[in-house]
Amino acid sequence: MTAPAAFAIPGELTTRTGGYIYERRLLEGLRTRGHDMAHQRLPDSFPDPTQADMAQALAMLEAVPPERPLILDGFVFGAGEGLERVRAPIVGMVHHPLALEEGLSTARRAHLRATEAANVARAAHILVPSPHTRQVLVERYGADPALVTIAPPGVDRPTLTRAPEAPPLILSVGILHPRKGHDVLLDALAALTDLDWRAVIVGKSHDAAHAAALAAQVDRLGLGGRVTLAGEVEPGELEALYSRAALFALATRYEGYGMVFAEALVRGLPVVATRTGAVPDTVPAGTGVLAPPGDARAFAAALRSVLGDTAERARLTEGAALAGADLPRWQETAEIAGEVLDRVAACAR
Repeated sequence: MTAPAAFAIPGELTTRTGGYIYERRLLEGLRTRGHDMAHQRLPDSFPDPTQADMAQALAMLEAVPPERPLILDGFVFGAGEGLERVRAPIVGMVHHPLALEEGLSTARRAHLRATEAANVARAAHILVPSPHTRQVLVERYGADPALVTIAPPGVDRPTLTRAPEAPPLILSVGILHPRKGHDVLLDALAALTDLDWRAVIVGKSHDAAHAAALAAQVDRLGLGGRVTLAGEVEPGELEALYSRAALFALATRYEGYGMVFAEALVRGLPVVATRTGAVPDTVPAGTGVLAPPGDARAFAAALRSVLGDTAERARLTEGAALAGADLPRWQETAEIAGEVLDRVAACAR
C-alpha cells in the first residue's frame, strides 16, 4: 500500500527551471503511483526567506501529521531554520547544496553550509538527482549513505523529428544566472566568427542586472546578428528549437545533475559543456565534449571541434541518441521516490 505524503514547494509550481520541473513531475508521478500527495505551496521568498515567510512556512510544515512523510524542496531544506519543530518525517530534496551556489558572500555561504548540515543530520531520508550530489552529501555533510537515494530526473521523448537547420544552430538553455556560464559561452562564440553558425540562448532572467550584462556583452562582442537572447519561451517553441539545433552548449560552472543535458541527449543532440559537478555523469563519453569550467578559450576549442568537423559531429550525434534512449522516464523517477516514502512511512509507524 502506498504511503500518504506531503510535498512542500515554495512559489509557483509551473516555474520553468530544472528544479521546479523536476518537483512538479515528481509530484504528478507520485500521485499517478497512488500516493495521496498533499501539495503545500510555501511562500516564494526561499532560499532567502523573510522572517515572516519562514514563520508562515514553519506553521504549515508543523501542521503535517507525523504519519505523513514530508518531502521538502531543496530551497526549503537548504535554507529552512527551525525544522526540528516539524513532526512529520522529513525527506529532503537536494538538487545540489545551496552553499555551492555562485556569487555568495563568505558569511552567506557559511550560514547555508551550517543550515544544510543541520537539516541533513535530522532528515529521515534524502533524495538526490545524481551520484555526484550523493557523494557531496556523504563526504562533505556527513550524510549516512544508506539514507541518500538517487532519483535521476526523467525525460520526455521528443515530439518533433530532428531537422537541423543551416547554418548550424547552437542551442543553450539555462536560467540567466552567473552559475550557468552564459558569459563564458558568449566569449567562446566571439572566437568562432570565422565559422558559419547562429546561437539561441533560452532562459528566464534571474536578476535584471545579470541579464543586462549579458545583453551588453553580446553588443560589445559584435554578436548581435548571430546570437539571440530569447528569454523564457513556451514549451512548443523550445521543442522546435531542439529539433532544429545542430548541438547543445552550456558553459555551466556547476551542476548537481543538469536536466537540460538529458533533454538534449534524448533528442540526439551532441553536447558541449564543462567538466564540473555531475556533468560528466549526465553527459557520458561519446556524446559530447567537456571543457574546464570558466575557460572561454577551451570552450571555444570544444565548440570548434564539433562545429568544424562534420564526421565528428555525426559520431557524437549517434552517441547522444544512443545514450538518450537509455534515459529514464518520469514514472521511473516516481517509483524510486515512492519506494523511499513507503519505507519512511513504515519506520514512522
